Amino acid sequence: MARTVSIGNQDFESLRKRDNFYVDKTGFIREWWESDDAVTLIARPRRFGKTLTMNMLEKFFSVEYAGRGDLFEGLDIWEKKSPDGDYKYRKLQGTYPVIALSFADVKETSFGQARKAICRTIKLLFDRFDFLLKGDLLSRSEKNDFRQISVEMEDNAATFSLKILSIYLSRYYGRKVIILLDEYDTPMQEAYVNGYWEEMVAFTRSLFNATFKTNPYMERAIMTGITRVSRESMFSDLNNLEVVTITSEKYADSFGFTEREVFAALDEYGLSDRKEEVKQWYDGFTFGDRTDIYNPWSIINYLDKGKAASYWVNTSSNSLIAKLVREGSPELKMTMERLLQGKGFRTIFDEQVVFNQLEQGDTAVWSLLLASGYLKAEHIAFDQESGETEYDLKLTNQEVRLMFRQMIKDWFGVCRRVNNAFLQALLADDVKAMNTYMNKVALQTFSYFDTGKNPSELEPERFYHGFVLGMMVELADRYVLTSNRESGFGRYDVMLEPKQGGLASGDSAPDAIIIEFKVQDTEKEAELSDTVKEALEQIKRQRYEAVLEARGIPGERIRKYGFGFWGKRVLIGGGE
Repeated sequence: MARTVSIGNQDFESLRKRDNFYVDKTGFIREWWESDDAVTLIARPRRFGKTLTMNMLEKFFSVEYAGRGDLFEGLDIWEKKSPDGDYKYRKLQGTYPVIALSFADVKETSFGQARKAICRTIKLLFDRFDFLLKGDLLSRSEKNDFRQISVEMEDNAATFSLKILSIYLSRYYGRKVIILLDEYDTPMQEAYVNGYWEEMVAFTRSLFNATFKTNPYMERAIMTGITRVSRESMFSDLNNLEVVTITSEKYADSFGFTEREVFAALDEYGLSDRKEEVKQWYDGFTFGDRTDIYNPWSIINYLDKGKAASYWVNTSSNSLIAKLVREGSPELKMTMERLLQGKGFRTIFDEQVVFNQLEQGDTAVWSLLLASGYLKAEHIAFDQESGETEYDLKLTNQEVRLMFRQMIKDWFGVCRRVNNAFLQALLADDVKAMNTYMNKVALQTFSYFDTGKNPSELEPERFYHGFVLGMMVELADRYVLTSNRESGFGRYDVMLEPKQGGLASGDSAPDAIIIEFKVQDTEKEAELSDTVKEALEQIKRQRYEAVLEARGIPGERIRKYGFGFWGKRVLIGGGE
């Protein structure tokens, strides 16, 4: 009989006691312990088992769980012998004081509130160990320091709080402590989104330095998160940090499910005939040299519900990703078009995420998308001479592709009715209606595609590149959309080639469509109508229709439009 799937349960003890569905990842304990690294930072996408793994580590090492080997019986860490035939790791279970905390709930909109949330987390941790106040283990001044830990504590008390707790626990148990910090970067992401990045960096840098570098009472430590926040931002003082990113070979199969594990689960739940469907939807994550990783959240939901759906991408807000793509450069949007068509691209960047540079260049955005699991690296090459790393990137899988399509549709939510009316006018070759609706769309959405730093009235490229993405998503069932920037931001071609497979029975093939966008050059074009004329001339001079004609579409079935932009004004004209 198949085990019960417990959705959202991240407590290792509960899963084991109830015999719920669980994929054995205890081999990570041995691999991490034998690495002998002082401080390990593991970056993995959300819902990839980081919190469950940290809970597993706590249950394995903590003295509070001494004698609880029953939780690990039958699992890799308990049954595997060392080369000398000894059950080495059974002897480690329950032998270390463990400080385990999580910043997962630190999602405040101001630094003051975020700081309080972190201090509250630390205060609750101290409350767990208030037995240290009993007896003469601590001096009077140490007991006073212990009692100073509060939501409103001073910066100095907060900075050294985890270090002094390490001292007290080490003295009580006669062993150094293991420190487990889950979701270390959640406060950093919220700080970036809500505009208090610098204050949060300063506060957490001091806390991390005291806890993880200048702490002689720490045996080892693990931090987990989604991103590897740049060393310059957070870890400039930590030279004992082993960073494991999404492209590192270390612990490659310790987070997420391998294909073998997924297929075994499908067999257990009588879903053996669904393997190809599951692979199409959820395969694609690549960690280090492992290319067959699936996200656990989607898999356990599939096992529970027995049908494919967008489980993982809908588990939390994608507002930051949407904002970065929506307000990104024209080049970023063009690349997104290629990604949505199933194509890849090559780029150079550093895997560390510099949050305060996300709006300054596309490479930081690609780095964040890779770390977050929305992109996969199909090939990585390091150039010895330049010291740069090249990545060949694609969207991870069908689930992620559908998420981006929905996200782009949502961009036009404020004017969905008008936008759809424009597309209907476009398909009907009604130029007058196209002008009416296009100007309404532009008026309502121009500023939405802007960063707020570059006035859209002077730079409409952000809008019309976003518009092309929206058009591509809305018409994907009937057309193959291709695009190509010819020269500068003022030349952008769009080609809509009819899909034969998208036709209903009895429908005739629709016309192919070529669109040229052009920003008015007031030194050369007195009126916007001159800009439209030049856009149509551009199509004619470059013979864009030749590509379509070579595919068997006759010239009379190819429509051409010029779009002239000036600020929020748009003029559309048709040509022969």
